[in-house]
Amino acid sequence: MNKPIKRNDALARFSREHHHGLLLVWKVRFGIKNDILPCRIANYILFFFEQALQPHFFSEETNVFPLLIANDTLRIRAENEHASIRTLIDKIRLEKTNLKLAEEFAHLLEAHIRFEERELFEHIQNTIPEELIVNASINLHSDKHAEEKIWADMFWLKSNDNSDR
Repeated sequence: MNKPIKRNDALARFSREHHHGLLLVWKVRFGIKNDILPCRIANYILFFFEQALQPHFFSEETNVFPLLIANDTLRIRAENEHASIRTLIDKIRLEKTNLKLAEEFAHLLEAHIRFEERELFEHIQNTIPEELIVNASINLHSDKHAEEKIWADMFWLKSNDNSDR
């Protein structure tokens, strides 16, 4: 079993949001495994992206990534991965019935979150003074993931629903 990563309190909010991103990955994979209509999965991906991931990316890009120099390889990788995920979201928006795009999204998002947690945040904690990290996070606020409360089609809860097959 992996030892939990000690996270700087100022970065902990991002880690909590990453947890919600990993839940999204699980839901997408659950939907694929259980033959849920691809458009239902795609609609949830797009909704979650707009409500949670896009604001999360913006917060990271404006508050966390600038802690590192512009040509830092881990910062560049994180920025490039955000761009790749946005490009994939644009494809999903155009092809909601393409299940391969949902699979690719789940894979890419999970890999990106694991990278940020295991490499990028560790790098920031090891190279940036704590007071700078704290200062960068002062204006951050969380919406407590209200998107879960307003999304009606919780396909991942329908273990015996055969209406999509």
